[in-house]
Amino acid sequence: MTNDARTFVGAHIFDGQNLLTGIAVSVQNDGTVVTGEERGALDPSRTTRLQGGTLMPGFVDLQVNGGGGVMFNDDPSVDTLKKIAAAHHGLGTAAFLPTLITDTPEMTKAAIHAVTSAMAEGVAGIAGLHLEGPHLSITRKGAHDAALIRPMTQHDLSQLLDAAAHIDTLMVTVAPENVTNSQISTMADAGIIVSLGHSDCDYDTAMAAFAAGARSTTHLFNAMSQPHARSPGLVGAALDCGAACAGLIADGVHVHPAMIRSALAAKRGPGDVFLVTDAMATAGSDIDSFALNGRTILRQDGRLTLADGTLAGADLTLSGAVRYMVNIVGAPLGTTLARATTIPGSLLRTRPPMTADSMIWLGDDLTTVRWLSDL
Repeated sequence: MTNDARTFVGAHIFDGQNLLTGIAVSVQNDGTVVTGEERGALDPSRTTRLQGGTLMPGFVDLQVNGGGGVMFNDDPSVDTLKKIAAAHHGLGTAAFLPTLITDTPEMTKAAIHAVTSAMAEGVAGIAGLHLEGPHLSITRKGAHDAALIRPMTQHDLSQLLDAAAHIDTLMVTVAPENVTNSQISTMADAGIIVSLGHSDCDYDTAMAAFAAGARSTTHLFNAMSQPHARSPGLVGAALDCGAACAGLIADGVHVHPAMIRSALAAKRGPGDVFLVTDAMATAGSDIDSFALNGRTILRQDGRLTLADGTLAGADLTLSGAVRYMVNIVGAPLGTTLARATTIPGSLLRTRPPMTADSMIWLGDDLTTVRWLSDL
């Protein structure tokens, strides 16, 4: 460690794979991070002793619909993305995929243009785009507007292929009911992350879609065919397909902790389960309601619902998901941190670097989050 480096001690270190103790983190003048064992005399004028907690990479969230009081669907523009990015930066997120929920072709086009422009401007945190729909199953639509759900056309496919050439990471949630395996293969060959979700497909259909190139499942258990003894459904396929990852909303509302424990035990690798927030406009905000496609979404007791009680996204942060996984599900901290950082990060074309600007300190309460550069 160089003499002019600033050193942090007294906290656990999560290096993206392992939770380490007795390790010092040194931040060089250029912002790069070096780790090493705590040993020898430390310059007190250049050393910060932390009272516990964990120094770690910032969170990676592949499903962010909104934040800071705004929804991406309301106004898919660079200004909206800046507001959402600022809100999630305040929650410790280093990289995220702005997510457009099922909407019109015009709104999809605007979302692609907005993300392309925002990334060209270097808006911090934006790692690409997630299009959740409109090629879903009406049977498993959840809070998506059924009037906007439709099959994928050649024009849609061409638009996605063009977007993939200009956006660093493009993720598309589809249902096999409204896309063909040929379309899935074409998207996968272009580097698009095809994720299965909002689908009532059976196990064999889902496995064929994974074989065609789908690499992920969107919010495991929610808005999809459920497992039964003789019909495993999309849930069973997602857990049985070793090549595919699966996003999970761990908030005590969307999935019972016993089912989360069962899924973690059952998931075949190397694909793994990662955490998402499915965050809406409420993230980083104190608002108690907002609109989606002209319908009011209510915020109450940790839930976001339509007037009829249908869940509509989640009132969740990734630190909250980590806390729930550790304290309620009983998952190990190190593995859980990987599910909120490096596992989803492995799906991105460009991963956040290990620098002072991309590392956070997470308190032992698993609630308090501060950026390393602010300590």
